[in-house]
Amino acid sequence: MSDTIQIPQADTPKLPSAKIGAQAPDFEARTTEGPVRLSDHRGRWLVFFSHPADFTPVCTSEFITFQNEIDRFAAMDCDLLGLSVDSLYSHLAWVKDIEARFGVRISFPIIEDISMAIARAYGMIHEESESTASVRSVFFIDPDGVIRALIHYPLAVGRSVDEILRVLAALQTSDRDGVATPEGWTPGHDAVLPAPVDIREADERAGMNGGAWYYTQKGTGQ
Repeated sequence: MSDTIQIPQADTPKLPSAKIGAQAPDFEARTTEGPVRLSDHRGRWLVFFSHPADFTPVCTSEFITFQNEIDRFAAMDCDLLGLSVDSLYSHLAWVKDIEARFGVRISFPIIEDISMAIARAYGMIHEESESTASVRSVFFIDPDGVIRALIHYPLAVGRSVDEILRVLAALQTSDRDGVATPEGWTPGHDAVLPAPVDIREADERAGMNGGAWYYTQKGTGQ
């Protein structure tokens, strides 16, 4: 039986919400760039994000910025994938209007999710919400299809694309160098070693790099 999300029927049990460390629920959907299956992005990082509605001011500012920074995502082997519960035709009209008014062509796919099956599976719509608008959710999905981080913003607060790029860089650095990233870390700055797992390791770290046994800095090579 396929693990791909299907449009739920009246008696279908509620789909589980996506969580950090879990496999991202697979799905197939229509988008502004043609049919998409989430698992087609395996082997690359993916930033999968929802927006409340087309033709809204905050969403327009976000999409223009995502597009303007798309080369930075591509350089990090990361694709972009958007979603809202609007129709494909609304998405197409919005994309064309953004290009006509702002001179920016949105090239990443925007998913049509009229049934809200994908949005609900990913927890993009709160269970008690009286509105069908999805919140501003961001899911960081690694090349193995695992959700590594997520951020939820309220409808009235726009996302920071720079912060999304920072989190992506932190995840990739952690994987590559076996480190953790401290508060406010950005590429080029020192990371920290994970916490010691036993007293011997704590003893070995005492005084390393002028730090404490529980706070040991390490260069990242970036």
